[in-house]
Amino acid sequence: MKITVIGGGPGGLYFSILLKKAIPDCQIDIYERNKPDDSFGFGVVFSDETLSEFLSRDAKSYDLIKSKFAYWDDLDVVRDGENVRISGNGFCGCSRKTLLQLLQQRCNEEGVNLHFEHNVDDLSQFKDSDYIIASDGINSPIRETFSKQFGTNITLKKNKFVWLGSTKPLDAFTYFFKTTIHGTFIAHTYQYEKGMSTWIFECTENTWNNTDFETTDEKDTIKKLSEIFAEELDGHTLISNKSHWRQFPHITNDKWHHKNIVLLGDAKATAHYSIGSGTKLAMECAIALADSIAEHKTNTTKAFEKYNQLRRNRVEMIQHAANVSLDWFENIERHMQHDFMQFAFGVMTRSKKVTYENLALRDDTFTEKVLTEFNCNIGNFKVKTPAAFTDFSLRDMQLKNRIVMSPMGQYAAENGFVSNWHLVHYGARATGGVGLILTEMTAVSKTGRITLGCAGIWSEEQMLKWRKVVNYVHKYSKSKIGIQLGHSGRKGSVNVPSVGNNIPLVKHGWDLISASPISFNEAMAIPKEMSVSDMDNIISEFVNATIFAEEAGFDMIELQAHHGFLLASFLSPLTNIRKDEFGGSIQNRIKFPLQVFQAMREVFPENKPMSVRISASDWAENGISEQEVLFICEAFKNAGADIINVSTGNTVDNQQPQIGRMWQTPFSDMIRNTIHVPTITTGYIQDIDQINTLLLNGRADLIALGRPLLLDPNFVRHAQAYEKYEPTDIPNQYKAGISHLYPWHQAQRNAVETMKKALKPESHKS
Repeated sequence: MKITVIGGGPGGLYFSILLKKAIPDCQIDIYERNKPDDSFGFGVVFSDETLSEFLSRDAKSYDLIKSKFAYWDDLDVVRDGENVRISGNGFCGCSRKTLLQLLQQRCNEEGVNLHFEHNVDDLSQFKDSDYIIASDGINSPIRETFSKQFGTNITLKKNKFVWLGSTKPLDAFTYFFKTTIHGTFIAHTYQYEKGMSTWIFECTENTWNNTDFETTDEKDTIKKLSEIFAEELDGHTLISNKSHWRQFPHITNDKWHHKNIVLLGDAKATAHYSIGSGTKLAMECAIALADSIAEHKTNTTKAFEKYNQLRRNRVEMIQHAANVSLDWFENIERHMQHDFMQFAFGVMTRSKKVTYENLALRDDTFTEKVLTEFNCNIGNFKVKTPAAFTDFSLRDMQLKNRIVMSPMGQYAAENGFVSNWHLVHYGARATGGVGLILTEMTAVSKTGRITLGCAGIWSEEQMLKWRKVVNYVHKYSKSKIGIQLGHSGRKGSVNVPSVGNNIPLVKHGWDLISASPISFNEAMAIPKEMSVSDMDNIISEFVNATIFAEEAGFDMIELQAHHGFLLASFLSPLTNIRKDEFGGSIQNRIKFPLQVFQAMREVFPENKPMSVRISASDWAENGISEQEVLFICEAFKNAGADIINVSTGNTVDNQQPQIGRMWQTPFSDMIRNTIHVPTITTGYIQDIDQINTLLLNGRADLIALGRPLLLDPNFVRHAQAYEKYEPTDIPNQYKAGISHLYPWHQAQRNAVETMKKALKPESHKS
């Protein structure tokens, strides 16, 4: 079997070593355009986990690498002179040039043929190769040649960065954050061998422009950065090596192979340097590719299928985490305003892979500092109170914890009336300890419902039914309850979801209205474009519902302006194509939703808060922009909104959301820390650890749960037991359960933590 590898980087070299060991009689040739000792950059980073994988695959490579690396267990976060050290991180740094030389040595030992200064422009010379491995780097000519076949997508990220070295010794992986008159600079630094350290400098494009950098002027770059980081460098020099300013390219490929050609390393997929090394990703993929070819030998189809099976999900997960981390650095000015411990915690948890509990297992002295700062800042001197179980106030409404029941349609109402189902549903979550209950979307009119099973509050009789629910919540719990008021707009007159999503009613349906005559999907009716008279009627309906909500005793009102319903249809440019004063610019598109809110605010008691739920992204081309979202939130804040409930999507049927755990929190982060208004976040938040993490790093003020509360009305009680937090609001009827629930959860937690510690990768420190 003949294997041709194009590109002699770490991925191509390590693949060749492993495959040659697995199939000794195969011929492997590596063609590298550079000299043996040429290398871009300085150091590379590996975790303990990655090193363990190397050890299990090729002990000789591992021993060579281990003999040359610099190891650290500590990570420092330094911001304008403030410093904190976090232990237990387990990383090593190694010279990129040294790594290449060690892997080249292993290739020679195993009988891999190395060809240097050999630029490959034409693959026809390798017609007799069974496999061609395209590991030719981030600017891969082979990938570009077959970009259509691979389905290549390249997106340049916003920040500017430059990769330099220094003689400055470092005893920890260190993030330096530096405030200048031009903006914030970041330095990602670590020592990779004695007397040498890597310094990756990063800043926003605006800061870069303000500082008058030149992309390819290395001397100017070094001069300016040496001045900015003079204190941190402490007299040590910066060193360049093809060190040009660039923007990070996020590269994905729909397919990783074409005929007998397969992509490896940066040619295949890139992951931002802020979560680790692209070298690590390349070498881990090299392991999977070698295994796949060794298993299926000359059957390229099966080999590539196996490669994809082994690595596709993992690579996409790493890329997602990298993008979330990258987003944090791209918006660094949002975070620099935070108190220092919160800021440092944000650095550590930015990708959402690391949580409060993860960090506590590594270094509980650090997490205690974070928690203490959080509690002191809110005036709670019980400094060990978990963030989720601290109080939070909006006007005169005081919540006993920060967990919210998200509006979830039950579709169990009859003729708009709530029933005993709703009494039990909301009542159980109240006694279960939820801080704030937000009801399902409650229609302000008969034709404002989504389905025939939706609740309403357009009549006194409906109000009295709701009052029964509210009274129960207030009598038997310390929970607060708010009502979400809304109008379905173009998404109304459909069957309940159990029949199918967005299936129009055949009988008993009604005419639809919206900002513009655009149907939600092909099956649904085209709505009428609202006239000014229609708007006046809708405002009256919302005001009437607001008055009824107050009479029912609700503690709070939330205005539904999300997910493509009536008010949301005005806000998005995809659903509002009006030519009058209510269309066009965001200043025009927000006019009617703002009029509705202002009219509601005027009749709702001043001491009671109001929320607005928005969709901060349409997840579709030409949808609502970040700046428009910020404008909307500021406008509602100025009109008297006390908190913004941040959701995304469901505006248009062709949306393509990027779903993952805690996936909507960056939007909440953006709004909270730019507009300086409290926010509620939601979206695949599943456990108390995630909740505490989000609160402590300042991404939101309240955390809304939907699906986790459907089958577990006592989610909060379980979480309190897990955190050893005993609240004062457990009903007397249930207090006897403490003696069972709390010890059980502690036993479970101890077991999990013991397992995590046992599975922690072995330290490879010499």
